[in-house]
Amino acid sequence: MGNGWNRALRVVGEASRRTGRAAAGAGRGTVRAGRGAGRAAARAGRGTVGGVRRMGRATRRLTHAQGAGRTGLGPLIELTAGQSAGDALVTAALAGTLFKLPVNEARGQVALYLLITMIPFVVVAPFVGPVLDRFRSGRRFVMAGTLFGRGLLCFAMAAAFVSGDPFTIFPAALAVLVLSKAYSVSRAAIMPNVLPADIPLVTANARVALFALVAAGVAVPVGAGVSAWVGGDWMLRGATVVFLLQGVWAVRLPRHVDSPDLEELREEGEERPHRWRTLLNVGPVVTEAMRANMAIRAQSGFLLFYLLFLVQDGKLPGQAPAVTIGLLAVAAGAGGLAGTAVASRMRRRSPQVIVLATLALATVATIVPAVVFTLWTAVAVALVAAFAQGLGKLALDAIVQREIGEEVRSSTFGVVEAILQITWVAGGLFGLLLSLFAGGRTGLAVMAALLGGSFGWLVARRRGRTMAVEERVQAARSASGTSGASAASGVPAAVTTVAGDGAPGSEGPAAPPAPDGDPQGHPSGGPSPDGPASGGPEDEPYGGSPASGTRRLRWTRRAPKPTGPATAIVRHGDHPADKTEKHTKPLTNPHG
Repeated sequence: MGNGWNRALRVVGEASRRTGRAAAGAGRGTVRAGRGAGRAAARAGRGTVGGVRRMGRATRRLTHAQGAGRTGLGPLIELTAGQSAGDALVTAALAGTLFKLPVNEARGQVALYLLITMIPFVVVAPFVGPVLDRFRSGRRFVMAGTLFGRGLLCFAMAAAFVSGDPFTIFPAALAVLVLSKAYSVSRAAIMPNVLPADIPLVTANARVALFALVAAGVAVPVGAGVSAWVGGDWMLRGATVVFLLQGVWAVRLPRHVDSPDLEELREEGEERPHRWRTLLNVGPVVTEAMRANMAIRAQSGFLLFYLLFLVQDGKLPGQAPAVTIGLLAVAAGAGGLAGTAVASRMRRRSPQVIVLATLALATVATIVPAVVFTLWTAVAVALVAAFAQGLGKLALDAIVQREIGEEVRSSTFGVVEAILQITWVAGGLFGLLLSLFAGGRTGLAVMAALLGGSFGWLVARRRGRTMAVEERVQAARSASGTSGASAASGVPAAVTTVAGDGAPGSEGPAAPPAPDGDPQGHPSGGPSPDGPASGGPEDEPYGGSPASGTRRLRWTRRAPKPTGPATAIVRHGDHPADKTEKHTKPLTNPHG
């Protein structure tokens, strides 16, 4: 009996020892597996961090290329890309509530949607633009204020998102749009201040827009996935963090981004420009580019809503409605990206020529589906229209930045954005109404005729303006030839040319030719700058005498009028000779 208990105890003990050894082995295996998984996770993390760092360094090389980092263009590109990503996160968080394409909705609701989209631009044009012009010396802080304001608005929308309070979300979303447009206007106004010498304005604008599009394209799917996983309120909180960080980055932009205020210019003795008079007279070049872009923007709005309702009414066969709308959306996105990419490579093309070329391309692309209307021609015209809109807008921005003075540049950009948006809404309403009565070919034929008429009118006005300039040049050359002939015959041009005879560009009698011996207009041994000497023009008339009725001609040397802003270079330790000397305006581009 005792031996049996002993054997049982030995068997149980042996089983316990084996179980313990097995558990210890399993534990060691688990520890080794955990260590291996930890090392693999650490390697994956280091690889991810290294990949992100390499991507960041590559992006930094691209944004700071060709002197962009030295002038401040590189940091501005990165800042604009970051705020574009923040706007994309807000759009993804509010998708399905406010920011959505009105598909399968009544035409009245779509018209209301179009009118609501005009609100931010109507606010920007008369209010935000003049404010930005008035505080030009603090543009960094204005841009930072737009980013900080969007961050606070996103936090407020996140608090109201759970309860679904539309009276908080809707006004806050409109305020976000207004601040976004204010940032865009301010960013466009400071582009000449950060422009490197080797990069033209069209290329610089395209580079900023390209990085902004890429950042938004990456942020939209990420924001949509995070919103579906944790909710739109947490996505809005994440956008809050993004905007606040970007606001800090905006303050760290180079100081030469800012410009002197109007009060500083007035203290220096310069006349303060009349704002609205200047805005109404922007010159023929800006007006021509503006009208061409209005035609292109009207075509864009028309195509969006005209093709949308054709698909909804079943007048565009070929695919299912959802597939057709997806194809049109992809074509429009690809066209906008292609237009920005092409603009970044156009270094030696005139912006005026680019604007007219984009309008001609949009006209030809609209004629094709008006003749052969199929799904693929509709996709092609959507792609070309987006391409023309992107490229033409970048060229227009370059023209405004080059032609408009800094005193009203932000106001001009505000007016430009408002007019283009109103034109887009008008084109959308026209397409919405035309879809009730016309089929695919008829509506596109009407739009092609309008585009062709606009293009022909602009070309005719440009040709007339060019011919007028050529006529003035020929008249000036003829006057110069007459002056030379009069000098050769010993008779001054003031005797042979009658002041106020209606000749183009004549403002008074021409100055007599300078005698030989002094390129500055003093005869050899003749009058000095202090007064006339004997034998000079003040002593003897050019031919004739007082008895013969010929009036005595007097001429003196006058200082030439300045034709543009001067720039003085003052070295450290130099002192001006005259303490009443005025300070000169700073360079528009200190790095150009």
